[in-house]
Amino acid sequence: MKIVLLDGEKIKNNKEMHACFKKALDLPEWYGGNLDALHDVLSESTAPLGVIIANADKLAETLGWRWEMLLRLLVDVKRERKNFYVTLDPFGIEDYQ
Repeated sequence: MKIVLLDGEKIKNNKEMHACFKKALDLPEWYGGNLDALHDVLSESTAPLGVIIANADKLAETLGWRWEMLLRLLVDVKRERKNFYVTLDPFGIEDYQ
């Protein structure tokens, strides 16, 4: 299973958030780097996939209005796919370092 880690302490803007998805999922150079493209990628994949959001309060502050849109997108994909998992601030990020 591929895991995307979105750490609000490290992500400083929307572009960096998309870069996390791009790197973790090995997305091609032509990946659009926007929420529509992200929805397409996550919805069309059949492989198990997890998204871990750490330091969500910081990420929400960084992304602004895009934060709510990202959460809606993740909920929509979860409804569409049984093998898609999302965890929000489950434990300290230090557990990953």
